[in-house]
Amino acid sequence: MHRHTHCNDCLLRTVPSREPCLTADIIEHYSFVSKHCLFVDDKAPVTDTNIPSHLEQMLDILTQEEGERESGETGPCMEYLLHHKILETLYTLGKADCPPGMRQQVLTFYTKLLAHIRQPLLPHINVHRPVQKLIRLCGEVLAAPTENEEIQFLCIVCAKLKQDPYLVNFFLENKSKRAEIRSPVVTAGAKESVVAPDTGQTPTEQPSAAAASASSPPSNNNNTNNYNLVSSLLNLTKSPDGRIVVKACEGLMLLVSLPEPSAAKCLTENTELCQLLTDRLVSFYQALPQSMDPLDIETVESVNWGLDVYNLKEDAAVFTGKRALISFLSWLDYCDQLIKEAHKSAAVVMAKAVRERFFVAVMEPQLMQTSEVGILTSTALLNRIIRQVTSEALLLQMVYFLLGEERDAETAATITNDPLRHRLIEHCDHLSDEISIMTLRLFEQLIQKPEQHILHSLVLRSLEERNYQENKPQEEREPLENDLEEDPMFGDDLSPDSRLSGSDWLSSSPPQSPDHMRPDGKTEVHKIVNSFLCLVPDEAKSSYHVEGTGYDTYLRDAHRQVRTRWDWRGHPKPLEKCDLELPFYEGHFLKVLFDRMGRILDQPYDVNLQVTAVLSKLSLLPHPHLNEYLLDPYINLAPGCRSLFSVIVRVVGDLMLRIHRIPDFTPKLLLVRKRLLGLEPEGITIDHMTLLEGVIVLEEFCKELAAIAFVKYHAAASSSP
Repeated sequence: MHRHTHCNDCLLRTVPSREPCLTADIIEHYSFVSKHCLFVDDKAPVTDTNIPSHLEQMLDILTQEEGERESGETGPCMEYLLHHKILETLYTLGKADCPPGMRQQVLTFYTKLLAHIRQPLLPHINVHRPVQKLIRLCGEVLAAPTENEEIQFLCIVCAKLKQDPYLVNFFLENKSKRAEIRSPVVTAGAKESVVAPDTGQTPTEQPSAAAASASSPPSNNNNTNNYNLVSSLLNLTKSPDGRIVVKACEGLMLLVSLPEPSAAKCLTENTELCQLLTDRLVSFYQALPQSMDPLDIETVESVNWGLDVYNLKEDAAVFTGKRALISFLSWLDYCDQLIKEAHKSAAVVMAKAVRERFFVAVMEPQLMQTSEVGILTSTALLNRIIRQVTSEALLLQMVYFLLGEERDAETAATITNDPLRHRLIEHCDHLSDEISIMTLRLFEQLIQKPEQHILHSLVLRSLEERNYQENKPQEEREPLENDLEEDPMFGDDLSPDSRLSGSDWLSSSPPQSPDHMRPDGKTEVHKIVNSFLCLVPDEAKSSYHVEGTGYDTYLRDAHRQVRTRWDWRGHPKPLEKCDLELPFYEGHFLKVLFDRMGRILDQPYDVNLQVTAVLSKLSLLPHPHLNEYLLDPYINLAPGCRSLFSVIVRVVGDLMLRIHRIPDFTPKLLLVRKRLLGLEPEGITIDHMTLLEGVIVLEEFCKELAAIAFVKYHAAASSSP
């Protein structure tokens, strides 16, 4: 390479005196690039010239200069690049793509410059302005030959903004003030335009040297800003090249997480991000088969966006629609992660867009249809969606979609106010067992999500006033139909003197020690445990004949599952502050569950398993009113009210009448249990199979409730001061 003659002397100088040499070199390389573009053959590709080599050496010089100087200090070569608006000139050449392929070279130069130079460049007006203009060129043409360079450039800009988020204000371009002077295409007759670069300013607006060094980000408090960085990335998400799409999605993920409120507002108000998210979600959902096996939907492998590697032939061999399902779940995962990472205000807007444009517009009609096949498929898909969503904002909007936003107590007259909520709860008691089971699974999944509105809407708002309790002094109370005192099965253990006040064991600390209780409080919880364990009569028990089915198994499970996610431990609302005169309505959800629980001896085994699964999940949740209503056998129920315990008592009463009508009841019960456990082969048909299976589920459920009550009591006691 030819060098200026004075540069030979530079080799003999000390290190500090190398600066004039480096400056001269960068001037020489830049001069070659700019002059070559004036006189080069328009049709000759840039790769046939030395332009790529000169641009690469310019980068090497700038990197070397920075490495030889103290951190943050700008050297003369960088000063030259900034002061002489080299990036503006390169942008003009790249925009014109003259010579052919020049845009690719310019994009690469910008990308490497921003990636390799450690000092902050974007605050400089002669950097962020041409960067902004180059951003606008990206994504203009789908499947362009420069797509790879475009996405690399956009992603490095995103990474730089992530490092210094306030700089994003440079990239929120005011629509009303934009007065771009468009660069003419460089032709043989207009090559002088190269030396008058496109700066977006009139001659009187050219910045001073001081302004060229650095500037402050503008204040963007209005909604008239273009966010071209987002728009270009959105365009590239439509690329046919999957790798480009993933990179563009990664860039968007970085941008939505920036903490600048102005950027968050611009993102949701002035870009098509929400539309892209929802349109693609809708199109992927609508590409799914109308009918799919719920088991396939439930068991398809978990999907992470961006790792969507697949084999079409293998997927089709597993089940029809697997590829479409994975594509849908993958994009759902991206939406969920994007909303989780987003600035809070942007997250809310995006989540609401998903609710309105996808859940309400597309899913609701599917869930409200009358076709059993359609209901089953859409409910299974909804269950999978609930399982997958983790972002707070999207979860809340999904819950509002499913359950509504009402917080006041339900009445029998208001349960139809939210048609979808009403329909879903009714589906828990559908004529089709498959639909009932799938909908119950949906609610089981839902009540385990970390959103308080779920439990409040389904259960707690009905229990808030504790008006399921009798509002009379003990001596005035009428004996209830389901009172256990007269039942010989329970003996004297449930006499009024031994009853435990509902508010005692429910508190977050052990109750004060009345006469009938040991100082550690354990006597009373043992009474509660024994109440559940003694509910099923001995002749209807079969678990003690089979190893591994004892109460201790449920204790271990309860210890693992009892959760204290929400700050709901503590005392129930004091009765004196409750409106006990208010008519009690258990709520639509509990009504359906209790109704199904009441038919446990007459409905299929799989239905029973799912009903009890939902009730046990509710019982595990740490709210004192739930503890009282679902787990306290001793609450004094108001006339006409029922609790979980009272429902089970009625079932046991019915069972006692039916046991004596079935010959060899206990041996048959044991055989059915062993068959269910796989310990006995299927043989001859056993009469009353549904009843026998129901008895087994009932026994196991009572043991599970006893274990939950025990563990919750001690968890509350151990966490108290």
